[in-house]
Amino acid sequence: MPETLSIARSELILGGQKSGKSRRAEMLAQQWLGMSTSHRALLIATAQPWDEEMRARIARHEADRAQRVPGMQTIEEPLALAQALTTHSQREMLLVVDCLTLWLTNGMMPMHPQADAVFDVESQVSALAASIAMAPGPVVLVGNEIGMGVIPMGAEVRAFVDALGRLNQHVAQACARVTLMAAGLPLTLKAAP
Repeated sequence: MPETLSIARSELILGGQKSGKSRRAEMLAQQWLGMSTSHRALLIATAQPWDEEMRARIARHEADRAQRVPGMQTIEEPLALAQALTTHSQREMLLVVDCLTLWLTNGMMPMHPQADAVFDVESQVSALAASIAMAPGPVVLVGNEIGMGVIPMGAEVRAFVDALGRLNQHVAQACARVTLMAAGLPLTLKAAP
């Protein structure tokens, strides 16, 4: 029998690589879809297929997700995440953002930087937190917790780790529930009221 999860107005799911973050988000989406025929679910994917390995990884995730949660649609939005939440959030629509870490990477360390593109981390994070708070439907956000390891050697990587820590803190404040995943097991850090 599948685990029954409660759907919070908003939930941040953090964890390390292959900790079960995306699987939990998919379970929430599957449960949401099963609660009512009027419910819909949309994955907002932030990954960009810059190389062959990443293209293969994205294709594998899409195929696996289609089997596990066949009713969930997918759109890609690597940068304008707050705008995507505002545009797509509806009362009967559960949004899954996977993942915040790649979104931040796309903004801070773009593979193909545009001369006119500026990603102001602070304003982007503030806009994202506001869009989460104002979303009429449930929002589930997936991100990596990477600040528990060794301190990176390069200044650029240290700046990214710091920015990700601040992003996670802001999003955690905006969300009703925060869950830390480890070895496929959830630990509730912040319970929904």
